[in-house]
Amino acid sequence: MAESDNKGLLTMKKYILDLRVKSVENVGGRYSLLKLTGDEPLPEMVPGQFVEVRVDDSPNTFLRRPISINFLDREANELWLLVAAIGDGTRRLASLKPGAVLNCVLPLGNGFTMPSDASKRLLLVGGGVGVAPLLYMGAEMARNGIEPTFLLGARSGKDLLEIDLFERFGRVCITTEDGSVGEKGFVTNHSVLAERFDMIATCGPKPMMVAVSQYAYKAGVECEASLENMMACGLGACLCCVEKTTEGNLCVCKEGPVLNIKKLLWHL
Repeated sequence: MAESDNKGLLTMKKYILDLRVKSVENVGGRYSLLKLTGDEPLPEMVPGQFVEVRVDDSPNTFLRRPISINFLDREANELWLLVAAIGDGTRRLASLKPGAVLNCVLPLGNGFTMPSDASKRLLLVGGGVGVAPLLYMGAEMARNGIEPTFLLGARSGKDLLEIDLFERFGRVCITTEDGSVGEKGFVTNHSVLAERFDMIATCGPKPMMVAVSQYAYKAGVECEASLENMMACGLGACLCCVEKTTEGNLCVCKEGPVLNIKKLLWHL
């Protein structure tokens, strides 16, 4: 159950940092994992927040690219970003070499509500590159003695990301549309949904998140979704990421990207 208020995260200090690329690893198909580090300890960040990355030497990329925080390795002082190379900007990021410098604005937005009661059962549902923030959330839960259940979906087994890492922090359930791994179908078809959960957190393609939120709403389960609206400034100034909600139009980059589904119009 949601037990703490994330609104205080809006006051978290923002940093503009030149971070050094430590490594770039292709983790399957068009997906790459960037590990960044700095000379000073990285600032605190919470699961669900994101980074605005400046893409240099890309003539077709004028705006920063918003990327979810995949993981924060405090011991190694590493920030992990999971990138899907689908445009000029993200392809440029995926082609970077160790030693390159990325200018980042971070941490931005509000994250997921983190449970404080180990007796609560949480289901973290992700699809595609949308699984990225759920790894960090699961890691933080495990660090606090809470074991989550992950429900991860993809088109096929080759599109599944970081499964070995997810398995370190909790139970992993999988669906693939072609049935090559796990149960065949979409995440909302998985048999784990016959179990009772106290809260659901989801991130991924909008149709998937809408389906998950509708399931949660009908089941009476608290649910938060990390929206992936197009974001340019990351600070609520450009208004390109506005989402219609029960409270009017909200800037996803500032009021979100994580929102309780009760504020969204998906179940109406």
